[in-house]
Amino acid sequence: MQLEISVVCAPGGRERNEDAYGFWTGSGCCLAVVSDGAGGHAAGDVASRLAVRVVLQSLQEAASCSAGALDAALHAAHRALLAQQAARDELATMRATATVLAIDTAHDTAVWAHVGDTRLYCLRAGSIVAQTKDHSVVQQLVDAGYLPPSALRQSLARGKLFAALGHESALPVSVHETSFPLRVGDAFLLCTDGFWEYVDETAMVDTLARSASPAAWLDAMVADVVRCGGREQDNYSALAVLCRAPT
Repeated sequence: MQLEISVVCAPGGRERNEDAYGFWTGSGCCLAVVSDGAGGHAAGDVASRLAVRVVLQSLQEAASCSAGALDAALHAAHRALLAQQAARDELATMRATATVLAIDTAHDTAVWAHVGDTRLYCLRAGSIVAQTKDHSVVQQLVDAGYLPPSALRQSLARGKLFAALGHESALPVSVHETSFPLRVGDAFLLCTDGFWEYVDETAMVDTLARSASPAAWLDAMVADVVRCGGREQDNYSALAVLCRAPT
């Protein structure tokens, strides 16, 4: 199977971009990670870049596309952020969310993991067949039936997270434990909250159906982000992966 990747990463209406991304292909694996930093005073961009670098380095060294390798990589990033917090006062409050996708290119399977509210979607044949759940207070209330699903985008408390890289408590990484068999035409979208807040799931499916490439798909969705986000638009980032038939 042939993989086609495209990325968008923009500051929106903010002075500083605290989002980061990275991808790497080799040794039978395709790896992709997107991170959203927080902490203010430049700490957020340090956090996200560090998270991306450590996750990719850990996975490359492991040479594995397993769920266990993803869990270990996110915990390695968590420890790296904690170490930097202790070493530099100006980084003491930095945190980051992260979502990572690993595709086994030899066996055409995928696994993924995340911390926080940076999301992963898998689209197949006009439907979303997999989606991560935010580590947020609002997500818990939605799951418990106390709030409607629309609150995930509309609630003023949607950014209150109970899990993030660099948080001093234990890290509850969510891992898709079972290898996901891929099909030609499958598409993955990894995106920060500044992106998915303005692009709902129906729009993700509809724009993919009209797009000839991952780049065109992202362009169509970014148009919605820019139109709806306004001057105070948060940083927004998205990484798209499309599974093509081998040529």
